[in-house]
Amino acid sequence: MGTLDTETQARIQQWLAPEYDPETVAQVQQLVDNQEETELLDSFYKELEFGTGGLRGIMGVGSNRMNKYTIGKATQGLANYLIKQFPGQDIKVAVSYDSRNNSQSFGNLVADVFSANGFQVYLFKELRPTPMLSFAVRHFGCQGGVMLTASHNPKEYNGYKAYWNDGGQLVAPHDKNVITEVNAIQSVKDIKFDRNEANIQLIGEDFDQIYIDANRRLSIHPEAVLAQKDLKIVYSPIHGTGITIVPKMLKAWGFEQVHVVDEQAEPNGNFPTVIYPNPEEDDAMAMAKQKGEQLDADVVMATDPDADRVGVAIKNPAGEFQLINGNQIGSLLTYYVLSSKKALGQLKPNDYIVKTIVTSNLFAAIADAHQVKYYETLTGFKYIGEVMTQLLGQETYLVGGEESYGYLVGDLVRDKDAVNACAFIAEMAAYFKSQGKSLYDVLIQLYLEYGFYKEKLISLTKKGKAGADEIKQMMADLRADLPKTLGAIDVVEVRDYELSQATNMKTGEKTKIDLPKSDVLQFITTDGDVISARPSGTEPKIKFYCSVKEKLSFSSEYGQISNRLDDKVNTMMADIIKD
Repeated sequence: MGTLDTETQARIQQWLAPEYDPETVAQVQQLVDNQEETELLDSFYKELEFGTGGLRGIMGVGSNRMNKYTIGKATQGLANYLIKQFPGQDIKVAVSYDSRNNSQSFGNLVADVFSANGFQVYLFKELRPTPMLSFAVRHFGCQGGVMLTASHNPKEYNGYKAYWNDGGQLVAPHDKNVITEVNAIQSVKDIKFDRNEANIQLIGEDFDQIYIDANRRLSIHPEAVLAQKDLKIVYSPIHGTGITIVPKMLKAWGFEQVHVVDEQAEPNGNFPTVIYPNPEEDDAMAMAKQKGEQLDADVVMATDPDADRVGVAIKNPAGEFQLINGNQIGSLLTYYVLSSKKALGQLKPNDYIVKTIVTSNLFAAIADAHQVKYYETLTGFKYIGEVMTQLLGQETYLVGGEESYGYLVGDLVRDKDAVNACAFIAEMAAYFKSQGKSLYDVLIQLYLEYGFYKEKLISLTKKGKAGADEIKQMMADLRADLPKTLGAIDVVEVRDYELSQATNMKTGEKTKIDLPKSDVLQFITTDGDVISARPSGTEPKIKFYCSVKEKLSFSSEYGQISNRLDDKVNTMMADIIKD
């Protein structure tokens, strides 16, 4: 262990103490005996921290791993903070979990600690999606909640999403304050692990109907669903929680031809049919697309393990099912909601939508055309939820989304909701089919009307401490040598969200960015292109986003302009990514 820094070595020694259970101590000792320094470094070089998606990491022993002690410590820290924030109140919390390995036992562990602290715990009896946890926090009037999930990460990961009393994930100052409380716990003896069964109430299947009924009341065009009740829908939960509620929701909405991908229907934390359980990956959607082709379906959908993100495949003019990206799905939903409400005379002056800073500006163009206000937030749906909470009672949230396949129609929860989105995507398909249009037709219509927006995301994976250091250095290098051109196009503005300032590259003038600090750089070109760089808050990745736009005058030009935009994106990305 000679090459390990002193802090890492101190953490390792702490985990070899008798206050940890014998099995944990034995596992750590084996790593030490085998001199597995890389694994020891990655497991102990830091404490897991809350990012844009909460606590997330590889399962195993160590302070930087998901296990009984890191989860117990996080829960005790959260409990201590809740007690301080709500003095003298009877504190209530909701807890749910997804299909990942250990999620159910971790969920029960969280319930143990909360109940031992005297909290009333609403624990889902069986696995349920993340949005239902957010809904439960609001429904039961809880002060907080926890969802055990690592979303779409590989199978070796698990995670812990902490929620506040509005049903949204922790944001400033609560996120950092909870970390302070967690770090203040110096011994596992300070964690109350002894379950108090009297404080735990199980949430059963009857709660599903409450959630379904509340969503069903949001339907904009129930008459279109009735007219197209035989709309052929293919759905895959990709071995996750979606199977427990999405088919029920679609049936309650009025759809009678919902076809589940049987091979991916059973919840399974090993995700045996996919490499990554991520609906934005072609591999994860392959079985659903194949079933869609066999059935000549109208729309194909798949949700990630905790059912807060949804991927969609639609039929193109060649009759093939093609995946559409998160910006396209969100733009279609935004257009459907705003255009429908406008046609029905339901748009109000205080209505608004929300998008993140790395999401397509097509959202904004659609909102502007409908004279609806839009807000931009940092990356992470928790920031969209924060806007919803801040504006509650003053303005009306209609729809929001982010390029990473997360959407929400209506304000029942404070997180992205793939169950809600699946219902509205199906309703949208039914509505436009009644008008003789496919979703592909509508997408082209958007490009003709608002401009052809084309986006690309490149993610570079950098694992472990060495990877984290490399990502940090990449961002530092970018800041030290800001590109003057990208793809031979002048950069006219640089937005540094870490410094909360935008710089005019021609005049040097600096203006304030009125958003919380975040490690994000954005480059704006003379053509209005937007290129962003940011380390992921939930995965060991650095992400580069590029969005370009060109006028589309005729649908016959789609292929030609699409290829031209692809070339432009690739050239610009090559100038900014130095890997």
